[in-house]
Amino acid sequence: MLSLERRYVDEVIAHAREDAPNECCGIIAGRDGRPTQLYRAVNAEASPYRYNVDPKDLLRIYRDLDNHGWDVLAIYHSHTHTEAYPSPTDVSLAAWPEAYYLIVSLADEAKPVLRAFRIQDGRVTEHELQVVDDAGAHLDAAR
Repeated sequence: MLSLERRYVDEVIAHAREDAPNECCGIIAGRDGRPTQLYRAVNAEASPYRYNVDPKDLLRIYRDLDNHGWDVLAIYHSHTHTEAYPSPTDVSLAAWPEAYYLIVSLADEAKPVLRAFRIQDGRVTEHELQVVDDAGAHLDAAR
């Protein structure tokens, strides 16, 4: 199970809405399975059908993770017109088996859906996503 404070969920959804009609993407850092920081990233694909974290953003994020001793807890992106479930492309490109993959669907813009998955060896497993009240975790949605 992945537990996220409401602020992280709200930020992922806001990012998806702002980048629509293109997919958004970003990373949530963590320590000991708890989120510590959200990083918005630029989708280098600038596409409504796929995402690719811009290499300069990825380097910036990796450096900050390393400086703080954090791990990649979750990688998020949006599906603008389809359900919140990993596409075949998402599965084939999944390179972080220990991370959660969060997908937010904007298929119904009034009711976004956010779901959490693990993708390991081409297999998709859905995990419960628990949304909790904000517990004081620092959120810096830097671009």
